[in-house]
Amino acid sequence: MAKAAPSFTCTDCGAVHRKWAGRCEACGAWNSIVEEAPLSAGPAAKTLGAAKGRVIALSTLATDEVPPARAASGMAELDRVLGGGLVPASAILVGGDPGIGKSTLLLQAAASFARNGLKCLYVSGEEAAAQVRMRAQRLGLADAPVQLAAETNLRDILTTLDALRPDLAIIDSIQTIWADHVEAAPGSVAQVRAAAHELVSFAKRRGTAVVLVGHVTKEGQIAGPRVVEHMVDTVLYFEGERGHQFRILRAVKNRFGPADEIGVFEMTGGGLAEVANPSALFLSERGLAVPGSAVFAGIEGTRPVLTEIQALVAPSPLGTPRRTVVGLDAGRLSTILAVLESRCGIPFAGLDVFLNVAGGMRVSEPAADLAVAAALLSAREDTALPPDMVIFGEISLSGALRPVGQTENRLKEAQKLGFSQAVAPERSKIELGDGMRVRKMPDLTTFVGEMFAAG
Repeated sequence: MAKAAPSFTCTDCGAVHRKWAGRCEACGAWNSIVEEAPLSAGPAAKTLGAAKGRVIALSTLATDEVPPARAASGMAELDRVLGGGLVPASAILVGGDPGIGKSTLLLQAAASFARNGLKCLYVSGEEAAAQVRMRAQRLGLADAPVQLAAETNLRDILTTLDALRPDLAIIDSIQTIWADHVEAAPGSVAQVRAAAHELVSFAKRRGTAVVLVGHVTKEGQIAGPRVVEHMVDTVLYFEGERGHQFRILRAVKNRFGPADEIGVFEMTGGGLAEVANPSALFLSERGLAVPGSAVFAGIEGTRPVLTEIQALVAPSPLGTPRRTVVGLDAGRLSTILAVLESRCGIPFAGLDVFLNVAGGMRVSEPAADLAVAAALLSAREDTALPPDMVIFGEISLSGALRPVGQTENRLKEAQKLGFSQAVAPERSKIELGDGMRVRKMPDLTTFVGEMFAAG
């Protein structure tokens, strides 16, 4: 392949010449013409070649710009998860199981934003406009000034958005949108990537906040390429169990606020109702002290949440005992059982173990280890823990208890709900006043000996 012709540029005026000369014909400067190296080596069909682009304007980190103004929806739980409100020109991806209430949540959010003065457009690709109107009437949102469309053609959607310039556009869902320049079926990886890229680019150019609804696979991940999650600013998961009325909106990524923040909703006949105090709700069915129950003081994002961990231990008729876990990591349960047997001499061989987090809550932080161990021991020994006690702490493989973060916030939430005593790791930093008795434990063996008179 022929070698690219060299390029010569004047260092004074920037004029381009085909060959070297002693004097620049454009500005008259002498000895100012130098040969330019190509931008990229190789053929132009495969690389960038010799053609150069424009120089990008650079700036420093210091700025006098004020942060973008957030638009509050009036739904405190949604605003909390978003980091304080909706940021203009942001792209948000919402995922969740089928039928969990994504469309209901976003229709309520659109109506709430519209009533607060935002221009909102709801584009449905899965339902007809009449179905969305029926849902709005059932939820009492028919009078909200939300503009509605049922369309799946990306070109038509972008043209409409460019003409109306709404403050918020909701696309339900991204898997149903198809671009006519991509030769693939709607919902395929290529179509989802192309549609998400165009919608996110439009949001950044025009200042419109865009909410994309994503389907969820069997593994619980948002369907389509993970690059979609990288393109957007915020990724929200709408979680919940079909058998429970509670729904949890969790931020797993947020460029404008804290990640792992949660908002709690309750599914009712009139839609999703906000739960201002989720700790009281998750503990509402907790009555008298019973064996196998322990209250865990956890942290979800910036919010302390108290949940009840329930355990049942029974003789197993099977050769391999069952280990059933709901709301916790099964691998973490196996680790705690191994530490109890190895470090404390408490075997669970030949025993079926069932573990559950009440209310459909899912706990992922290691601070729940000690509460899980307490529930297991309480069920095995048939001994009830004090009903006014909360427990938290991380268990290491050596059996030592490691301190966890935000101890003060956990204890304050427990004290607010009427708990008077707590069990925490020994090295926890606690400066709480009167009203809460904290028992510090150095290791799991000491905890077992003091709480269950064994060790």
